[in-house]
Amino acid sequence: MALIDFPDPLTTRGPRWLTDGEYYYSAGGIVHLGGELSIENLRNAYRAGIFPWYTPGLPLPWHSPDPRAILVFDDLKIPRSLAKLRRQGKFTFTIDKDFRSVIEACAKSERPDQPGTWITPEFIEAYTAFHEAGDAHSVEVWNADGELVGGLYGVDAGGVFCGESMFYLEPNTSKLALLFLIDHLRSRGATWLDIQVMTPHLESLGAMEIRRDEFLQRLKDVQDAGLEIF
Repeated sequence: MALIDFPDPLTTRGPRWLTDGEYYYSAGGIVHLGGELSIENLRNAYRAGIFPWYTPGLPLPWHSPDPRAILVFDDLKIPRSLAKLRRQGKFTFTIDKDFRSVIEACAKSERPDQPGTWITPEFIEAYTAFHEAGDAHSVEVWNADGELVGGLYGVDAGGVFCGESMFYLEPNTSKLALLFLIDHLRSRGATWLDIQVMTPHLESLGAMEIRRDEFLQRLKDVQDAGLEIF
């Protein structure tokens, strides 16, 4: 497995690729193209504030967006209807009980604002191996019949949880999974999580965008503190 020499997101202008005889600088915070989805490459990327996101027609792009979206727990906004549903106790929550089923369900989840999915079979295998190595984690939501009806997965980037994807098969179960995760992270001393890019769903819960340099400093500060969240 070849290790990727990732550039510093603060100093790189991003990779270039040749099209019709002319070079074009990348957009969207891409800092590297190509390479393997090995455990080592994934670990090094996330700890440097970088993540892969499959794009058809391109060698595997690795992103470090500017701005970056995060959710600070003190800014969390819980709608009354969601708070009521959580109090009802209709669901059971677990962590890392069935990572593969969660990522497979996320891959099948339809997203109106995004055609297709970046969670390819290669990604499923790579992140499942990353989970088995102790870096990727899942939250599962189970109904009264013991069926998996919602969840999310993401990566521990050295004390910061980087959210990757969510799914639901019953109303609001992905949001309940997020609330459960936040309660867990709070109990371990965390105060925020990375959501990478803003979505209307997460913005409604209080997420915000910050500059990339601020994100990278926040990430380094948590890593230097040695926070263990799982």
